[in-house]
Amino acid sequence: MELWFTERHTPNVKFSIKVDRQLYSGNSEFQRIDIFSSKEFGRFLTLDGYMMLTEKDEFIYHEMITHVPMSVHPNPKNILVIGAGDGGVVRELTRYTTVENIDLVEIDELVVEVSKKYLPTTACRLDDERVHIYYEDGVKFIRRCEDKYDVIIVDSTDPFGPGEGLFTKEFYGSCFKALHEDGIMVNQHESPFYDEDAAAMQRSHKRIVESFPISKVYQAHIPTYPSGHWLFGFASKKYHPVRDYNGTKWSMLGLHTRYYNTQLHTGAFALPNYVEEMLRDVE
Repeated sequence: MELWFTERHTPNVKFSIKVDRQLYSGNSEFQRIDIFSSKEFGRFLTLDGYMMLTEKDEFIYHEMITHVPMSVHPNPKNILVIGAGDGGVVRELTRYTTVENIDLVEIDELVVEVSKKYLPTTACRLDDERVHIYYEDGVKFIRRCEDKYDVIIVDSTDPFGPGEGLFTKEFYGSCFKALHEDGIMVNQHESPFYDEDAAAMQRSHKRIVESFPISKVYQAHIPTYPSGHWLFGFASKKYHPVRDYNGTKWSMLGLHTRYYNTQLHTGAFALPNYVEEMLRDVE
């Protein structure tokens, strides 16, 4: 008998991975958490039946959501990460020796504990002395912050369930207030390909544009996410992600990456025409 994990991407499209075995299944007060093992993608994490990461392609997502803002900001010392209980963003952030403090706000403590046990390559730096974990709602946490952070990374789930509040205009306004005068916010921006995902992407972009003077979108190819074509939002009070980008300075840090590089940084902001049209429609 074969065991397959299947996620519905649209009413007419499903994505499946053959599973060797299920390593963990449990319910927190917020969601169902599962860890599976597969030959093709290694171990992977799902929440409420939705793919969050696989060992094979998680580096793409985590490098692109982290190194893009970190390479644009000239001196990022104090970082806020919302979501990201799997530890992938924190792993990438701790590679920067100039970072002094990383606040991780994750609503579901069980996600962190499960990731530590079953996804050690992703959750390997959560015990770094610069990391402080707060188990609470990111929306409520950010309301209490003002002029505190250089960079905010919003590594949210999809815009429903526990992650729904992280896509509202109120939340983006709170992020603006929590950033220093030259702060940067980056968020996962959904996919532009399928209609339902594209509509969520447009709603999110419209709200960010209304909150930040600089708001751009960039892309990456992530095989296990719906359509494989994934977007990220870059919002800033001061810095343009391409015009204010110093690739040479970032290269001199000597960080080894598997997906992100300085040429790709610039190229990722060059979007297909159909995506540009969707963004213009709401700007």
